[in-house]
Amino acid sequence: MDKLRNYDVSFSGLKTGKHEFRFEIDKEFFQLFDTEQEFTNPKIAVDVSLDKHSTFLEFEIKVNGMVELVCDITTENFDHPIENEIKVLVKFGEEYDDSEEDVITIPISDHAFNVAQLIYETVALSIPMKKVSPHINDEDLQILEKFSPKEIEEEEHESDPRWEALKKLKDKN
Repeated sequence: MDKLRNYDVSFSGLKTGKHEFRFEIDKEFFQLFDTEQEFTNPKIAVDVSLDKHSTFLEFEIKVNGMVELVCDITTENFDHPIENEIKVLVKFGEEYDDSEEDVITIPISDHAFNVAQLIYETVALSIPMKKVSPHINDEDLQILEKFSPKEIEEEEHESDPRWEALKKLKDKN
């Protein structure tokens, strides 16, 4: 967690109201997490807006930048723009609790809130499930269509008389 300390937003000592923070993240940020990434060469700017109230904190996290993806069809690398934002309400309580989707409870004794995990999730949710290069051409799509499995239309068959007899027995009960 020490390496993530650079992403702490210290709110103690701040006046009530809005405060802005900015982070520039790259591959070193994602190496802090023990997960495999679906992208390479991230160059992302993160704007964190903190609206401090007397009893809770409102965070708005916006990510904007580029990552390099591998096309699912051609396996060529291409740049993909990343743009996403999330809003999270941070309230104070006895212990840390992030079981609610948009509300996180932190201990009342905390003086800072770490936004690293929220940044990571916001970027991860920006990666499309299907990665298709904008440079893909019609020839590639035709080859893909040629080798794609075809749907087989089922023909109507005459029912097997044995099944009909069983259905009659079922209907009687």
